[in-house]
Amino acid sequence: MKGKEELIPGATGITLSQQILASSTGALLTSLFVTPLDVVKIRLQAQSKPFIKGKCFVYCNGLMDHLCVCVNGNSKAWYRAPGQFRGTADAFIQIIRNEGVRSLWSGLPPTLIMAVPATAFYFTFYDQLRDILIPRLQGNTETASLLAGATARLGSVTLISPLELIRTKMQSRPLSYRELCLCIQSSVVKDGWLSLWKGWGPTVLRDVPFSALYWFNYELGKKWLCQKYNSPEPTFSIYFIAGAVSGSIASIVTLPFDVVKTRRQIEVGELEVFSTSQKRSTSTWKVMNTILAENGFSGLFAGLIPRLIKVAPACAVMISTYEFGKTFFRKLNKEKQLKKP
Repeated sequence: MKGKEELIPGATGITLSQQILASSTGALLTSLFVTPLDVVKIRLQAQSKPFIKGKCFVYCNGLMDHLCVCVNGNSKAWYRAPGQFRGTADAFIQIIRNEGVRSLWSGLPPTLIMAVPATAFYFTFYDQLRDILIPRLQGNTETASLLAGATARLGSVTLISPLELIRTKMQSRPLSYRELCLCIQSSVVKDGWLSLWKGWGPTVLRDVPFSALYWFNYELGKKWLCQKYNSPEPTFSIYFIAGAVSGSIASIVTLPFDVVKTRRQIEVGELEVFSTSQKRSTSTWKVMNTILAENGFSGLFAGLIPRLIKVAPACAVMISTYEFGKTFFRKLNKEKQLKKP
């Protein structure tokens, strides 16, 4: 009937708006759960090596990495709040005691404006594409998930990269929308349209393999756990465990690209802030070689434990919430269909 949203064909059995709502809810819960870990990490970094004006650091809300610019060295920004922490646990306790529990989500709201829509786009695109690929691959769910995951992430990164660059420009100095448009136009005239996708390469090299590995292992893990526990349908705990394990595997394999991507993201951000013509290493492989020369092979796997601590729960919370939301809407739609005369 006209005016009613049709169910998505394939395995989902839910409407597009329900799919977007499920992924958006998962994104919000993931951010609320993971952000405090990164806030504490940044506060500890600022304590050991204070941030200075013009320098950049990476802030992760569990969904995306965002570049933050230290604009004024004397400002009372959340990452410069006073406090002497003796470790991660002590930082959590002191921040809650002295600044209030809300401080654990400092800096989160502005990043959600991009992160939630980008995550909803990614998960919805992934599910739709996977449902198209499964019959074409003779029911091979794992391969369909691998291809759909890689393609959806490529689309998401390509869509969000220019917006992230614009956000970085707006952090560095207050700009009206007219000034921002002029700034973007001059950048395009000088360096071409591709200048809006600075840092796209390292991000794609990390995120696309991560997504391909994640979804492939997630489907394998989900199937194995269902067989192990004789469960005809995956449960919330199966979703959670499969998400955590597959996220951990993907994060370990792609860690070298994460190290390179973080360094390049900071370089690009500081280049935008200072507007300098100083040459930067634009090749991912050159950055990788520099890291190898400076720190050896272990330098490419720096920060493995902190990354696992952040990625594993983020993947587990996101996928289990998303799958739970889809299951809820699927049952709701079935009940509505049964009630029809």
